[in-house]
Amino acid sequence: MKKGLKIATIGGGSSYTPELIEGFINHYDELPVSEIWLVDIEQGKEKLNIVGNLAKRMVQKANLPIEIHLTLDRREALRNADFVTTQFRVGLLDARAKDESIPLKYDVLGQETNGPGGLFKGLRTIPVILGICKDMEELCPDAWLINFTNPAGMITEAVLRYSSIQKVVGLCNVPIGMEMAIAKLLNVDHSRVRIDFAGLNHMVYGLGVYLDGVSVKEVVINTLTGLGDSSYVKNIEGFGWEPEFLKALNAIPCPYHNYYYKTKEMVEKTKKDAEENGTRAEVVQTLEKDLFELYKDPELAIKPPQLEKRGGAYYSEAAVRLISSIYNDKRDIQPVNTRNNGAIASLPNESAVEISAVITKDGPKPLVMGDLPVSVRGLVQQIKSFERVAAEAAVTGDYNLAVLALTINPLVASDTLAKQIVDEMLDAHREYLPQFFEVVEN
Repeated sequence: MKKGLKIATIGGGSSYTPELIEGFINHYDELPVSEIWLVDIEQGKEKLNIVGNLAKRMVQKANLPIEIHLTLDRREALRNADFVTTQFRVGLLDARAKDESIPLKYDVLGQETNGPGGLFKGLRTIPVILGICKDMEELCPDAWLINFTNPAGMITEAVLRYSSIQKVVGLCNVPIGMEMAIAKLLNVDHSRVRIDFAGLNHMVYGLGVYLDGVSVKEVVINTLTGLGDSSYVKNIEGFGWEPEFLKALNAIPCPYHNYYYKTKEMVEKTKKDAEENGTRAEVVQTLEKDLFELYKDPELAIKPPQLEKRGGAYYSEAAVRLISSIYNDKRDIQPVNTRNNGAIASLPNESAVEISAVITKDGPKPLVMGDLPVSVRGLVQQIKSFERVAAEAAVTGDYNLAVLALTINPLVASDTLAKQIVDEMLDAHREYLPQFFEVVEN
């Protein structure tokens, strides 16, 4: 690879960008980045300029020869890039607010990546990511696509199935958050803990937990049963698992499992929170407003600690760790979304899975986990069916498939209910779902 890496970040005006810049600064010795191109759309121009100027001050303070470029021209940013990171939100936070509020009217969970919200975020996002892939095929065919955009599993599935870009890795901060939380529970440094992850994005399980290579899963499960909270991320507050359930499951659930194993409680809580404080999207809008005011300060030249409230903890660590391991052929083990290739026997070989993998210069090589335990296999397969049908609906604009996808999802109780929600959400997101309305008009 040429000396001096070019990174293109789509969604560069995101409030998370300072996390990413901090990661590249901290790892400059092993990752010689010479150019970072932050790309956004016209509606994100003001935020891009604010975040971009903070990024420039951060690099200047670190005294590193990294050029920060700000642009609304995606193609210019992608030309000859080595790595492309994606962290965008089609429809911005207003669309997320609709994803969260509309399902609640039907007593169905309103959440950004699960249930109806996850479906509609996928339907809006997949055509855009496939457009980026098309540009990459032409402008940087050898680049790696590192996708952080949610729903990360469904997006990775769509790229693998519907584009010729195969150098794609989906990334999420949930597994690294679980590792950090368990290290904290055990009161040890994170580097000593390893978890065997297997499943799907936001539907991943820790099948094994090791401290210095020795299994401590039983100790961790026993410790978790005594906790009053079943979550480890800012945007999900859990209730604590029933000890009998967790011991019989014999695996570490991720925070998003609250939505599947505690659906009733989570719907009630989400409705109550929405009534009292607004949806999570509305809370985030206020947080972001405060963050961007901070970012504007010409004296600020570091990532402000307030960013942690945003819910993206360890984001830069996960992203930069992955990019560095590919670039340096480190062959360390990291949890990623990648092609299954037989690693999980219970899922199709060609599908995207979230799994611990050895990270090489040729990309992730997933660790073979065999069959998932029977206790979790069915739920994981059901969500994979949902992701597959949803991705096909996004690409074809097939209304019937959208209804089918939502009916398959375990968070929706009937096909009639699925149809009602799809109809209302299609109408609400009409501007960002042209593929469905073009089909209707034709």
